[in-house]
Amino acid sequence: MVLTLAIGRARASPSEEVGMEEGPSSGKEDGGAGVSELPAGNLRVASGDPNLSQIMKEIKSSKSPAVINYGASWCHVCSQILPAFCQLSNSFPKLSFVYADIDECPETTQHIRYTPTFHFFRDGERVDEMFGAGEERLHDRLWLHS
Repeated sequence: MVLTLAIGRARASPSEEVGMEEGPSSGKEDGGAGVSELPAGNLRVASGDPNLSQIMKEIKSSKSPAVINYGASWCHVCSQILPAFCQLSNSFPKLSFVYADIDECPETTQHIRYTPTFHFFRDGERVDEMFGAGEERLHDRLWLHS
C-alpha cells in the first residue's frame, strides 16, 4: 500500500494504485473531472454543511442502503475515482450515492482523515468503510452493500 500525502487540512489518502501527491490541486489541469462536470446519475452532491447534515439525517432514518464518498477537489486520487463513482451510481439503483467535498463541508467532515473515504450505510447505521481508490474494489463493496 502506498500512502498518498495531501497537504491542506492535514489529511492523507492511502491508495493502492497511485503514488505520492503533494499540495492542493484542482485536479482539472491534468484532465481530472470536477463535480460539476459529471453526469447526474443516482448521485447527490452535498453543497455545504447544512445540506450534508440533512442528507445524513435522511440516511439515518432510511432503511435504504447508501454510500458517501468523502473527497476533495485538490486530491488527484479523488478526482480519478469520482467519474467512476458517478457511473457506478447508475449500476446500483438501490443504493443512494452521495459525494461530499471536505472543504465545502468542513464541520460535518471533521472526522474524515483520508481522501477519498467511502462510508457504507444500511438500515441507518454505518456498516463499512473504505479508504483510498480502486474502481474494482469500490465496485465489489457496492455490490456487497446493495
